[in-house]
Amino acid sequence: MMNYSIPIIFGIAPSFIWLLFYLRKDHHPEPNKMVLKIFFYGMLATIPVLFLEIAVAGALENLTLSPLIKTIIYWFFGIAFIEETFKYLVIRYKVLNHPDFDEPVDVMIYMIISALGFAALENILALLSMGKSIAGTAAISSLRFLGATFLHTLCSGVVGYFLAISLCEAKKKKRTFIFGLLIAVALHGLFNIFIIGNGESWTIIKNSFAITDPQLFIITFVPLLLILTGLAIFVLRGFKKLKKMKSVCKV
Repeated sequence: MMNYSIPIIFGIAPSFIWLLFYLRKDHHPEPNKMVLKIFFYGMLATIPVLFLEIAVAGALENLTLSPLIKTIIYWFFGIAFIEETFKYLVIRYKVLNHPDFDEPVDVMIYMIISALGFAALENILALLSMGKSIAGTAAISSLRFLGATFLHTLCSGVVGYFLAISLCEAKKKKRTFIFGLLIAVALHGLFNIFIIGNGESWTIIKNSFAITDPQLFIITFVPLLLILTGLAIFVLRGFKKLKKMKSVCKV
């Protein structure tokens, strides 16, 4: 019988570690109750997203499109757009009108918390489906810590930044937010495509990584590194800029 506690622990661990890191970016810490609430709603958002992604995949199978077009639609719309939208909806309905939302930087913080909740359940489901040993589960969890989980926080951080800026721009409110969402979706989609290719270049043998196709590994790893690095720099700068804004402009 599978020990479900192992995938659960290693699934939540990456989100918990990143949560501690990002909470330190807020000089006025959010209430623990609110943090846990948004984290939990982020986890819940994973459930409808899973069904929608399955539905999109099924619908694409019945369309007479080229494999390339289907791949683009699936990874950019069926995965990236749906996931980024649902992580945002948590904040739209649970944070923006809440009294604890009193600083621009709160938008980024809560978007990232929502993303970490989303990533936690996503990680758990992924680890459960793999059925690896404890060492194998730890190895996959480490990869997701640096990959999928980190990506979720960064993309949501981008959405959070543009959402915060949009609150102070009455004339360009929707345009600013949509622009930020599309950037996050585009980079999320690109990351998905490259990570699939990268996954085909290595394997796990006796709980250790072995690169089976060095050329493919390099071709796919470099763009992944550039995407994560670029997003990380943007998010860190976004935090600094929003901290300088005195109050939230609700228009």
